[in-house]
Amino acid sequence: SDEIKKTLAMGLYLRFRKENEDVPKYSSSYIKQDPLQFERFVADIFEKSKGGSTWVSRASGDYGVDFDHTINDELYLGQVKCYKGDLSFEPIALVHSNMVKRNAKGGYVVTTGSFTPAAKVYAKGINVELIDGVKLVDIWLASVNNAEQEIRKITPEFI
Repeated sequence: SDEIKKTLAMGLYLRFRKENEDVPKYSSSYIKQDPLQFERFVADIFEKSKGGSTWVSRASGDYGVDFDHTINDELYLGQVKCYKGDLSFEPIALVHSNMVKRNAKGGYVVTTGSFTPAAKVYAKGINVELIDGVKLVDIWLASVNNAEQEIRKITPEFI
């Protein structure tokens, strides 16, 4: 349901958000990572759900591109934001600028939150897919399903 997906999206935000100096003590049953690890997490689920291969850029000097995603020799560029609020159009503009510069087929802007109305209007017609927290959960679940199917192909006797 959408309610469960929204709860999972919030959980992803809490898992990967940048902490202030007063880091609360989390239960050992929680997974706590930082925003840089979120980039690798998103790249991995894109690779597992959409196919192709991904490469995560270095943390600084990435010019607004956190990962490259290549499918059938076509390049897609992605930017990832672990935000609790709505994202503005600036990350979309950065990805689009890099798409033009690097002759990429398309791009993604991924957030744990959502997008402002202006961001949604800006993204129309420039081949940048906006992926909010709920859609990210959908892609994550698809990646888990694809991984399970691959395991079943390799080891059908354990099913």
